[in-house]
Amino acid sequence: MLSLFSHRLFALTCLVACLLLSACQPAAEEPTPPPVAELAAPAPADVGPRIIDDLLARDDYMIYRANHFTGIHYAEAAAGYAAIRLADYLDDETRLHQLLARYETVPGTDSLKEADHVDASVYGILPLQIYMTYGDEAKWDEGLDLADHQWEDPLPEGLTHQSRFWIDDVWMVGSLQVQAYRSTQDTTYLDRAAVEADVYLQQLQQPNGLFYHGPEAPFFWGRGNGWVAAGLAEILSELPPDHPRHAAILAGYRKMMDALLLYQAEDGMWRQLINEESAWKETSSTAMFGYAMATGVRRGLLPEDAFRPAYRQAWTALTGYLNAEGQLTDVCVGTGQSQDIQYYLDRPRSTGDLHGQVPTMWFAHSLLVAGETF
Repeated sequence: MLSLFSHRLFALTCLVACLLLSACQPAAEEPTPPPVAELAAPAPADVGPRIIDDLLARDDYMIYRANHFTGIHYAEAAAGYAAIRLADYLDDETRLHQLLARYETVPGTDSLKEADHVDASVYGILPLQIYMTYGDEAKWDEGLDLADHQWEDPLPEGLTHQSRFWIDDVWMVGSLQVQAYRSTQDTTYLDRAAVEADVYLQQLQQPNGLFYHGPEAPFFWGRGNGWVAAGLAEILSELPPDHPRHAAILAGYRKMMDALLLYQAEDGMWRQLINEESAWKETSSTAMFGYAMATGVRRGLLPEDAFRPAYRQAWTALTGYLNAEGQLTDVCVGTGQSQDIQYYLDRPRSTGDLHGQVPTMWFAHSLLVAGETF
């Protein structure tokens, strides 16, 4: 009986010793899962020309018709500007020649100064791009005339008298003044763009870094915020770091970019209402945000480790919405301000709308300049 007890005691002692020894050993590390492979995406050098060809295939021009202005639509002007810049970067002489033919004479440009509105004046980005690409001085004069007219009789704060404090203005005003600077190297134009952006940031940026569609529309509409993101990226692309307004604009831009990272969907898209998970994924805003991030990383304004994966994922997801004709689907139609959230959630989606085609060309150009491959 004693012998049996001794054997059991010995066995129990051994078991306890093994358990104690095991507890002292470091836990085995969990295997690290391999990184998720990035899905294949078409190269920007392939996507860009397809979108340009879609633009060139259009027999008509997009015309803006509203109570305040009837004439060439700002989206048509932005399309020409984006397509010419992209084709020029690609040294695509054939498409450059075709684009010059399309925009040598543009309907709906006879009374742009008389309209005296940002939607009309922003057309100046196109003739200025034509001048910088083809050397047409008549186009230079045309574009500068609109840029200078915008600052006749400025407001006391130094803003253009065309200021309306719509978030779209950050791009509408900023892009024209930046183009005027690029074509002249006159820093007066940069000063104008900077004061406009700085004051708009102070008055319109919300604590979370995003922008309401309007004072009576407390929703973070995707494309409205896209105009801000693209406008700030354009301005900061040229504004020198020692400019007195650079720090404030950069801070507002970074605050917005950080907020956008939080709301990017898992597949890389952004939504019709940025912070509303029930909202559908919208392409024009995704292209604008991707462009703004890619530009920021390339210029050293944003940390590469956080934002490069975000914009690459955005490009991969976005190009999945590009059809065989080179047209982007799921573009929100033109949208006025509303206090009803359902109004935004129910907005129709269009295909081939220039509001989507344009920023996709911006995005493609920014990726090409950055040397990104897919």
